[in-house]
Amino acid sequence: MTENNSIQVINLSKSFGKVQAVKKVNLTILKGKCFGLLGPNGAGKTTLVEMIEGIIHPDEGQVLYENKPIDHRFKYLAGIQFQFTKLQDFLTVKDNLAFYQALYPKTKKIEEIIEICQLKNFYLQDTNSLSGGQRQRLYLALALINDPEIIFLDEPSLGLDPHARRDFWQTIQNIKNQHKTVVLTTHYLEEAEYLCDEIAIMSQGEIIALGSPEALVKQHFGKVGVSLPVDEMVVPSKLGLIQWEEQDNYYIIYDENPEKIILLLLEHQISLKNVSILRKNLNDVFLKLTSNETLR
Repeated sequence: MTENNSIQVINLSKSFGKVQAVKKVNLTILKGKCFGLLGPNGAGKTTLVEMIEGIIHPDEGQVLYENKPIDHRFKYLAGIQFQFTKLQDFLTVKDNLAFYQALYPKTKKIEEIIEICQLKNFYLQDTNSLSGGQRQRLYLALALINDPEIIFLDEPSLGLDPHARRDFWQTIQNIKNQHKTVVLTTHYLEEAEYLCDEIAIMSQGEIIALGSPEALVKQHFGKVGVSLPVDEMVVPSKLGLIQWEEQDNYYIIYDENPEKIILLLLEHQISLKNVSILRKNLNDVFLKLTSNETLR
């Protein structure tokens, strides 16, 4: 293990009765990076994260933080944004932050938290009057109150509208820029692709894919598709193209270098007016690997 590693998961397993929720999982989470955990319902994500957080104990294996087994001190080094946190409803946002701040020996300044999480416009409001997006920002602020080295985010933008979600992503990006380690579980594939440096996809208690979003797409969909209407070109094989298919009155031609296909079309004076580049993304990878399961 190198000094750039923050968390190392070694042969971690957990069963509940006859159900093996996590099966000998091995992971390394790099310091200062955002690590995403994806998977369908029942994949074992929550169990795995709760073992890393120290909330539940594994049946086998161990979790190391900076080369040492996690213990009771880890709670002071970690911040957790749960999907729901009990708030003091008739206190202001600022007073809630002060209430939780008193629980820790080392904390960030409340004014700094308000700035980072963009609470300034409503920090004097009672929390029972907050919108969904404002409440999510407060949950994130509470996860940062102890100035943690590692932050766990459990579906942090759940229920937000697209605009609020994008704003929230930028806040998380700002936290990443402070060299904090972030562990993110989410069911928004676009969120994972935008925020995560590395992603693990779980299924039935095991890691079935691991890598950066770009690497996973390249691994499972190495070639890019170029699409154009059937009635606007000759059969691709007549141009010497080998990998292609006809789908819904479109030819889809595959190559690692789509620019090469475009140049070939121009060479044969085929119009590019209705050409589309079909690039795969993390969502396609997820669907390919978990086609028989349902995303959480």
